[in-house]
Amino acid sequence: MTTTYAALLRGINVGGAKKVPMADLRTLMEGLGHEGVRTYLQSGQAVFASGHGDQDSLAAELAGAIEKRFGFAVDVIVRDHAYLQAVADACPFPAAELEAKQLHVTYFSAPVDAERFAEIDKAAYLPEEFRLGDRALYLYAPNGLGRSKLAEHLSKPRLSRGLIATSRNWNTVVKLVEMTRPSGD
Repeated sequence: MTTTYAALLRGINVGGAKKVPMADLRTLMEGLGHEGVRTYLQSGQAVFASGHGDQDSLAAELAGAIEKRFGFAVDVIVRDHAYLQAVADACPFPAAELEAKQLHVTYFSAPVDAERFAEIDKAAYLPEEFRLGDRALYLYAPNGLGRSKLAEHLSKPRLSRGLIATSRNWNTVVKLVEMTRPSGD
């Protein structure tokens, strides 16, 4: 049985660093035996179907293949449609009422607990807010991510220590749910 997944690549094609052409990524993934490989934007999203492995082994396989092919390490998170849909459905903010640039999801490679973020003075960052979900952090940044002081604080390495973390805006969150939806749903 094949499952459709999204691969989230962290930090590629940003500011001219870690260049991974999407056509080359698709070819690489097809070479790993994945089917129906499609990419979304240039910033590191690929959707594919696979009948082997689990999310973690698929992520490790892809990360290893990217390093071998392109010569640099890239963190990869792989998630299936059910997970991506659950994250979108569980959004604690009124996504339909917000601009996509105001709402972001950071996906984590493993569960995170509130204790990791306990030292953050949430009131000091208002009206910006964040909430934790299932291996995800939702960020509401009314002036966008580029101006967000809370996003800057949340991106500190000590908060994600031991985890892979990669963020996507709400448009991308929704698009990945659509792209991984099984046909006939």
